[in-house]
Amino acid sequence: MQNVTCVELRIPVKAIAEEAFAQLKTAFDALGGSEESDVLTGKAAHVAWFEASDNQEEQFLRLKTAAQVLGVNAQDIHIATLDDNWATAWQKHWTAMPIGKSLCVRPSFCDALPDRSIDVVLDPGQAFGTGTHPTTYLCLEAIEDYCAKQCPQSLLDMGAGSGLLAITAAKMGAQNIVCVDYDPLSVEACEVNASINNITLTSILDDTPPNQTYELVVANILYNPLMDMAKPLAASVERHLILSGILDTQVPSLIQAYTAHGLTHHNTRNKEGWAVVEFIR
Repeated sequence: MQNVTCVELRIPVKAIAEEAFAQLKTAFDALGGSEESDVLTGKAAHVAWFEASDNQEEQFLRLKTAAQVLGVNAQDIHIATLDDNWATAWQKHWTAMPIGKSLCVRPSFCDALPDRSIDVVLDPGQAFGTGTHPTTYLCLEAIEDYCAKQCPQSLLDMGAGSGLLAITAAKMGAQNIVCVDYDPLSVEACEVNASINNITLTSILDDTPPNQTYELVVANILYNPLMDMAKPLAASVERHLILSGILDTQVPSLIQAYTAHGLTHHNTRNKEGWAVVEFIR
């Protein structure tokens, strides 16, 4: 793709829900997007890029107004014009990330960390999931802990995004991996990133779990869809379930919903106001 002038919209993660930011991207036909974390401050932001219009002043105003309608404070809305290629604009914010005891998650243009035994290469493109968000970080820690005790013989990654969770589990020994996502871009990203990492998995376009059971099930989505799919997702769990995309305040009701479908609460991990909840059967 040739370089184009584009408009960048940047909003702190804590200032807008992922679903609301996704609405902004869709409404204004975003060229792409990512979630970025400042390596010095640790602060995360939702970022999207749009083709620059002939009247950028009007375009800026429309983006700002739409964000404010969704509840974002004016001081949290950052809009700028970029003169480089949107497809590589996110690269300047990325670095190799150490996670847990043994994991390194990095884009292909960063070197691996020498003290990490599990190296996952991930170029997310337009699909969400880079490891920088607290929920993704916590999920990876939970997967590492599970795989350290035993390698799951089957795994379902529901709402797989870039495929990061599934690929990480595969590098830790997981077998018979299925990724499910409702977004065609995510289905493609799972396949591409699996190939980059020499991982075999099945990537499916759907918004409901398959009608079968898996030893380990992971779902890093959001509270509302997790609540909506509590019955079928719980039914897909053979042994262990890891749920994320949840605020600390949403944990009690989530536990109630999944224990009502035959699972037992096992553990809760917290980071920066977000939580990962684990269940066992």
